[in-house]
Amino acid sequence: MKQLSVRRLTTTAILIAISVILAFLSDALGLRLPFGGSLTLASMLPLVVASYLYGVRWGLATSFVYALMQMLILSWHTVSAFFIPGSDSYTALWQALLICLIDYVIAYTVIGFSGSVRRLKKKVALPLGAFIGLSLRYLAHVVSGAIFYGAWAEWFFEEGSELPASFNVFFLENFSGAGLSIAYSVVYNGLYLIPEIILTTICAAAIAFLPQISREEA
Repeated sequence: MKQLSVRRLTTTAILIAISVILAFLSDALGLRLPFGGSLTLASMLPLVVASYLYGVRWGLATSFVYALMQMLILSWHTVSAFFIPGSDSYTALWQALLICLIDYVIAYTVIGFSGSVRRLKKKVALPLGAFIGLSLRYLAHVVSGAIFYGAWAEWFFEEGSELPASFNVFFLENFSGAGLSIAYSVVYNGLYLIPEIILTTICAAAIAFLPQISREEA
């Protein structure tokens, strides 16, 4: 049991480290969007693997640790700006704390739910789990974006978006108020998270064929 625990902790630490390294590399390649969020080199995949190997509870704990690292190390420049008077991102303390909670703690921790389908065959469980975990992350970012950044919606579709003009006009003509805020958040976060979900799901399907990856009983 002691040997198993040490092996589990070591494996988990390695998986978290790989996630951090992939996130750093992604930032170095300039894959970050202008207003936050970035497409990564499947940096969430190791968290999906941890949840598949050891179950949802362990996966949630692993993803929570990564969430703290994402917030306090990888995205510290962005997060700290919420609390610095005079910065472009400065906001009320309660709002800054809620953004940190939803956009970082919750958004990354829910990836641990990717292990909810681990009882299925590995070739199905890993890609399906990746899709579920990252879709939940997408949902968390959409909620946060609609609540805290919805005021940018009209500007985004009028000037800030590089999407086709007809696409922007469609949203401006058919949505308003809260609906436009939600549409903005869905579109903006989808610009990087939908490709991220697809890429991670494909990578998860690929590694599902590796014999070394086999789940343990939770």
